[in-house]
Amino acid sequence: MYKRQLEGKPSGFWTKPDEYFAGERATDVEAVLKDLERPTEGRIYDVELALRLGATVEQLHEHSHIDPWFLAELEALVEFREELVSAPVLDAELLRRAKVFGLSDAQIAALRPEFAGEDGVRSLRWSLGIRPVYKTVDTCAGEFEAQTPYHYSSYEMDPNAETEVRESSEKTKGKVIILGSGPNRIGQGIEFDYSCVHAALELSREGYETVMVNCNPETVSTDYDTADRLYFEPLTFEDVMEVYHAEAACGEVAGVIVQLGGQTPLGLAERLTAAGVPVVGTSAAAIDLAEDRGEFGTVLAEAELPAPAFGTATSFEEARQVAANIGYPVLVRPSYVLGGRGMEIVYDEDSLRDYIERATEITSDHPVLVDRFLDNAIEIDVDALCDGEEVYLGGVMEHIEEAGIHSGDSACALPPMTLSGSIIDKVRESTKALAHGIGVKGLMNVQYALKDETLYVIEANPRASRTVPFVSKATSVPLAKAASRVMMGTTIAELREEGMIPSNFDGGSLPANAPIAVKEAVLPFNRFRDFEGRALDSLLSPEMKSTGEVMGLADNFGAAFAKGELAGFGELPTEGTIFVSLANRDKRTLVFPILTLADMGFRILATEGTAGMLRRNGVECEVVAKRTTDSEAPSDERDIVDMIRDGEVDIIINTPSGSAGARSDGYEIRAAAVSQGVTCVTTAQGAVAALQGILALRGGEMSVKALQELHPAELAAQEQV
Repeated sequence: MYKRQLEGKPSGFWTKPDEYFAGERATDVEAVLKDLERPTEGRIYDVELALRLGATVEQLHEHSHIDPWFLAELEALVEFREELVSAPVLDAELLRRAKVFGLSDAQIAALRPEFAGEDGVRSLRWSLGIRPVYKTVDTCAGEFEAQTPYHYSSYEMDPNAETEVRESSEKTKGKVIILGSGPNRIGQGIEFDYSCVHAALELSREGYETVMVNCNPETVSTDYDTADRLYFEPLTFEDVMEVYHAEAACGEVAGVIVQLGGQTPLGLAERLTAAGVPVVGTSAAAIDLAEDRGEFGTVLAEAELPAPAFGTATSFEEARQVAANIGYPVLVRPSYVLGGRGMEIVYDEDSLRDYIERATEITSDHPVLVDRFLDNAIEIDVDALCDGEEVYLGGVMEHIEEAGIHSGDSACALPPMTLSGSIIDKVRESTKALAHGIGVKGLMNVQYALKDETLYVIEANPRASRTVPFVSKATSVPLAKAASRVMMGTTIAELREEGMIPSNFDGGSLPANAPIAVKEAVLPFNRFRDFEGRALDSLLSPEMKSTGEVMGLADNFGAAFAKGELAGFGELPTEGTIFVSLANRDKRTLVFPILTLADMGFRILATEGTAGMLRRNGVECEVVAKRTTDSEAPSDERDIVDMIRDGEVDIIINTPSGSAGARSDGYEIRAAAVSQGVTCVTTAQGAVAALQGILALRGGEMSVKALQELHPAELAAQEQV
């Protein structure tokens, strides 16, 4: 079962050719053993490959330091692989043994091509009655019989082995199976678990028997008392189908929810629906309208909603033609990715060629996407709820950083700080048009870019987003609970009558006394290194890097932002030394903020070009050398990296210019800041927000309040439900 839960492109041993992960090492056992000396997330594949190439357990232990017991288990699996491959017929006994060894249907199909894929293996397995049984986790360590409804699958050699799943008699409305988000990773984490937990609690309160499927022990959804029953299983089609079969065998399944666990369960909707599973909420066909670029383009055209020009390509020549037609800069990315992986802003043809050669695996099924990049646009995030007819705007969030920073890495504010009432009205109408055009029943997240008063649609996702917990706490409207009810047939009007959804405002028209909420990303730059041992670059980009988020709540933006920074990175400095290095496009924007900081008593350091601009605008500053120009400076002159490492700098404002070379020019500065724990701001908008936070700190505007104090009326109404 290893690797099925990690959801990488290889879904277990042998599902990809050896060359996929080993390259030229695929037949060189010495090279594979050498690479095992450095631990990586994928070295289990190297261990298995080395065993097939003839390495011994002793050799593997010497190079990898993995315990021989585990290596011997893998050796037994490799020996069974040879038996499975060489057998003339895959009979019931051999197939059952393969499942006892933990092989998925996809892995078996990869070794037995006569079945033409995992569906063929599954059909044979089901016809032979080979299915898993579900055991109960012994939470009492054998002291007495465990009663916790916490199950895991097991294939038994005894065909008469019985499952330990039992039907609950307390609930009357049937069962609802909720698919969780699987392993936490960049792009999909604990935020989705929040939605799953709230749905389970709400539907249980409503009289449904709730069944959770997830495989992450570090989540609340896998606490044994969150749902009526928990299956600790991977989020794959094979495993979910077996859970559904086990549940349907002992009672009616009213529905399966795929919208709350992020992209992983959403990707199963089409296959589950085709298999006859009652997926509730937004249909698989509607999900495809939002996921498929061509279909989504049709939805936008019919709704008369503008979107940045885009195209798809399966080669560099096609990508070059698309970029030439829509104009540089362009945003390029692989299709069907999570967390913006592999996404970059490309400014010229040479950079585009480098991206195609370096970062993508292009096929006709998975082309590279090329979008017009809207420079200097304001990005807007919207969470909305639709019951098929009415649309409730849950929250309208204005990103602090400009468009081009992944939404998972960008800080944002709710209510929005600079959007006018007419823009919010346009957001509301556009969101309604999208929800109806796609056919949403449940939650939907939409990302817009506002440029020159034109509201462009970037993308729409018919599922819970990572901002649902933030929006729910900022507005005191439990969106995940409301969505679970809507997916099971309750209307928004009925939820409004119950008091779960307010009747006098929505997320785009919050009361004047509503608190200001700021979401800030938690970025793990100080925890990781690249393969060469260098610190990761803290420069924000379209590719998501954050591993979590925090929020600050206050009655003004500056205090809320300062709280968010304190929770995520550490307190903003209220005095000391600031180093400034600005791209030309940001100099006009940041003159006044830096002048304000100088007037507050901060010592200003700057690179030569930035210093000249600041001095012309009345800002006293000192010129320091960058590390990239160190070779031209006298050998005894200290540069800015030396000063950062010596603890002489308290905050850094470093905004690189557009070209790829210039954007990496300040790497040494940013890396030194990460290693020393110095606040480093890489966008002009972030610098302005930081100034507001510093002003709030110096003004003594910090205070702490409970959510119940901030939302007394809304919470009181919900308690009466």
